[in-house]
Amino acid sequence: MTICATEDATALDGPYRAALTIAADGSYAARLARHDDADRSWYPERWTLSGPEPYAVPLPGSQPEEPDSELLPLADGRVLILRRVADRFALSLLYPTDPGTGELLLGTVEAAELTLLPPTPGGTDAYALAPAGGRTALWWVPGDAGGPERIVEIPGRCTGGAWLDRGGRLLALDRELNGRTKTVLVDLERGGETGPLLQITEESNDRLLLADPDSGLLLVRSDAPGHDRLGWGVLGSRLPVRFPECLRPADAAVTPFAVQPGQMLAPESCAVAFRVDAAHGTRLGIWRPWGRRLRQLPVPDGWLAGTGLWTAAGELLLPCATDAEPCGLARMAIPLEPVGSVERAGLVEPTGSPRPVGSARPVGSARPVAARPVGAARPVGGVRAVVDGAAVRGGAIVPDAGDATNHSTASAQPKAAVTEPRRSPAHPPMCRPVPLQQAPLGSR
Repeated sequence: MTICATEDATALDGPYRAALTIAADGSYAARLARHDDADRSWYPERWTLSGPEPYAVPLPGSQPEEPDSELLPLADGRVLILRRVADRFALSLLYPTDPGTGELLLGTVEAAELTLLPPTPGGTDAYALAPAGGRTALWWVPGDAGGPERIVEIPGRCTGGAWLDRGGRLLALDRELNGRTKTVLVDLERGGETGPLLQITEESNDRLLLADPDSGLLLVRSDAPGHDRLGWGVLGSRLPVRFPECLRPADAAVTPFAVQPGQMLAPESCAVAFRVDAAHGTRLGIWRPWGRRLRQLPVPDGWLAGTGLWTAAGELLLPCATDAEPCGLARMAIPLEPVGSVERAGLVEPTGSPRPVGSARPVGSARPVAARPVGAARPVGGVRAVVDGAAVRGGAIVPDAGDATNHSTASAQPKAAVTEPRRSPAHPPMCRPVPLQQAPLGSR
């Protein structure tokens, strides 16, 4: 799974931006490139990543693009472009023709702000958010001649966006409402029904940065520990969100952008790739919950920072663009530490079953959660988070020997920058995931 992290945004709630956006299946990617002429004007460029060697195809239109236009590659090779036109936004599909660029206008959306969500798992359509007047409209953009369709209006201002399943049904959004930001779940097969997903404390601001549908691993950012920290949890787990010390390295901003797929029910083994920005430059960070340390590696020349793709075999692919090679793909075989005794590290739920901690219950068997305002969620079991190896219980810090071996340097964490067709085929009933705050902590 790939998440293309924000490259130039400075606010946590800023719009979704990426140097390169990669389709969910890794087949294509798209970005705005610049001509070599004196004007240095912008034009769309599609990358093909599924062949033996990557190659780029320019998709210039009749006039230069604005730098705030958004691109989203579809699985069939077409590229969705979102352009601002006066007081509305125009959505079109671009595709290569001989000669020139073909363009199919899908329609327009009248809004002051419209932002494309990350690529859908199926890669045949797209979704967009339009916040206005204390509410956010969720728009569906089919990948055909049909126009955009408004699905639902959600109270509050919604940003972010992560897909929680491979079918493109469950969408997680970060919603700001009544001065607090919490992650909510949107069920697209129930007409956009919304319910709580992430609430560590009632007073905290909790955002979902990245989600892996295979393992259920969730990377979150929350100020529940007292200031913004990166943490991890597991969809459907009974254990609380943890905030490892190693994910706040000294004088650096850390942003996750990709997770190794295929780690079914083994979230503690998932390798996660981070963009690490520090005064001395940008580096690549590699971490997994079991390892408990953030390895920092040099990046290849021309890396389009914050973008990449894990393969199921564990190879990390990093898109690069240099003068010598304007379309390249650096392949990095990341050696990972062997997985040792996960139970000794305190990462296995002590239930007597072999299911590892945080292993995701299949979404179809998760305990149903009725849709209700996020503020109505109540903690179960009293433990709400684990910070640097200590459980936060009712505001107190309770030592937890499970994380006592973490020797990372402490420092303040700077703020980092941050489907299937809606009418999908019939499948077994799917219940909502359990909100992380409601997951009780099992006895140790």
